[in-house]
Amino acid sequence: MKDQTKVIAALLVGAAAGAAIGLLLAPESGSELREDIADYVNDLIEKTKDKAQITADDLKEYSTSLVDKAKTKLNGVVSSANEYKEDAEDAASDVYGAAKSKVKGTASEVNDSIQGA
Repeated sequence: MKDQTKVIAALLVGAAAGAAIGLLLAPESGSELREDIADYVNDLIEKTKDKAQITADDLKEYSTSLVDKAKTKLNGVVSSANEYKEDAEDAASDVYGAAKSKVKGTASEVNDSIQGA
């Protein structure tokens, strides 16, 4: 993007210099020459404003696109994190249930052996 801006700026400066030299070398009276230069400068200013607006619009569109892509990626990461969290909770619940069952079984066996003794 920077290279394109440099090329456009160089093109505008070159065009302005070429036009100024052409006007200065043209066989016109001083007032006509000043009027032609003023018209050219005004046209150049308008073209520059238009190009600046187009560039600003392009940058805005590009930045909006980047923000949207970042939001999409972030939502994907959050969704994946939530899935991993749920999987971890399920695994922890399974381990807890198995441990609880084992403890109850062992307690029951100990209780039975105490009562049988």
